[in-house]
Amino acid sequence: MLYARLILMRLLKAVVVLFMIVIFNFFLIQMAPGDPAAILAGEAGATDQEFLRQLRERFGLDQPLYVQLWRYVSGIAMLDFGYSYRQGMPVLDLILARLPATLLLTGTAFVLSLALGILAGSMAAARVKKPSGSLIMALALIFYATPLFWVALMAVVLFSVYLDWLPAYGMYTVGAGLSGFALIMDVARHLILPATTLALFFMAIYTRMTRASMLEASQQDYVKTARAKGLGSRVIQRRHILRNALLPIITLAGLQAGQMVGGAILTETVFAWPGIGRLMYEALMQRDYNLLLGIFFFSAALVIVFNIVTDLVYRLADPRIKEGS
Repeated sequence: MLYARLILMRLLKAVVVLFMIVIFNFFLIQMAPGDPAAILAGEAGATDQEFLRQLRERFGLDQPLYVQLWRYVSGIAMLDFGYSYRQGMPVLDLILARLPATLLLTGTAFVLSLALGILAGSMAAARVKKPSGSLIMALALIFYATPLFWVALMAVVLFSVYLDWLPAYGMYTVGAGLSGFALIMDVARHLILPATTLALFFMAIYTRMTRASMLEASQQDYVKTARAKGLGSRVIQRRHILRNALLPIITLAGLQAGQMVGGAILTETVFAWPGIGRLMYEALMQRDYNLLLGIFFFSAALVIVFNIVTDLVYRLADPRIKEGS
């Protein structure tokens, strides 16, 4: 009952936040330079005003701004995100077709970065005065400071061009006609490079956070008591220090999970991964504003969902947190 009420309150707040995001994104897109109708007319080789007028009328661009806003908001309320005049398909169909690929990529990168980051941070905290601990933190700093697109390009050059170990682009081998387990393994091979590249930056953040949290937790009284009782260092590290150090990492992970969708734009573009990140880039280049607005909405919704899940996990990890906090 407690968690049901919490989820209900969070969902009500999420609706308000999403409504504000919809309004903000609509006016933000309206301020963007470029006329979609003029671009379409130019690509079609027609520049007469009558053709432009017909295009604007067809896509509702000739209506006043408040009318366009009302149509857009009322359409979203009915799960109608409009029509992509560049792709020739409803926006919702385009996004739903690309969303699983993005969730697969970001989900894999999130789990990989969190697991390896906590492991590396724990090792660095246990070896704080040893060269191996300094080496771990130095590598974390390098991955944190290196631009994501550069890591992606170097990964393609090394593992795809020179070593020829992994495919450089796409989600699966085109024309291979694979199915079943063979298809799963093919997708997994294509997933290694983009997921690892996307995970490296966030892994560095979790490594630094885990080390700092564990060093802080190791100075608490309950750790000194555990040592006085004669418990082994590994038991203390695992049961007392790491368990309490995970609380700030859970909060950070929830925030970073939503940011991974934004980070996937560069990764999906470099590796030609067919997700909504690459779709967003294509829509931006093509001035496909309806599609951009739909992607913005889904991205914001994913961030809100991640935050709600993080809130619930945080309360499960620390029962001392009250419902109203």
